[in-house]
Amino acid sequence: MAGTSKSTSTSSSPVTGAAASIDAIDLLTQDHEEVRGMFDTYDALSDRSIASKRRLALEICLALTKHATAEEEIFYPAVRAAVEDAGDLVDEAQVEHASAKDLIAQIVGMDPQDDLYDAKLKVLAEQIEHHVDEEEGEMFPQARKAGLDLAALGQAIVARKQEVALPRAQ
Repeated sequence: MAGTSKSTSTSSSPVTGAAASIDAIDLLTQDHEEVRGMFDTYDALSDRSIASKRRLALEICLALTKHATAEEEIFYPAVRAAVEDAGDLVDEAQVEHASAKDLIAQIVGMDPQDDLYDAKLKVLAEQIEHHVDEEEGEMFPQARKAGLDLAALGQAIVARKQEVALPRAQ
């Protein structure tokens, strides 16, 4: 966890020493698992857990925003360049990100007691699950096979994620 410098860090925010050795695909997969866990935790909250719902929803939105930004700016261009015929797969992933970002912006601007708040979180979870299945089942194996420098990409992803903040509510 924080304060340790193991190359197999399982923390959601790897320490600087571990960042240099983290495989991009392992990092992105770890993000997927963490967000799944957050969605599961959200689903288990009662309707009366207003403050907890808001806090967790914002945590989910921030994690997804950081992840999507890093993928779009770092991972997807590398995959597009290295994997023959990856264009359609990357294009679809970017469209899925755009849809998720739209829902994230709506959620950030809402209150947990608003109509459709829970429904929007549920739809976001379903969209993310579909997206994750495609990445882990198709894109990641192709990227690994293409021989990308996954350690360098992982380091760049960690650095970029540290710079990203939530979009402001309008």
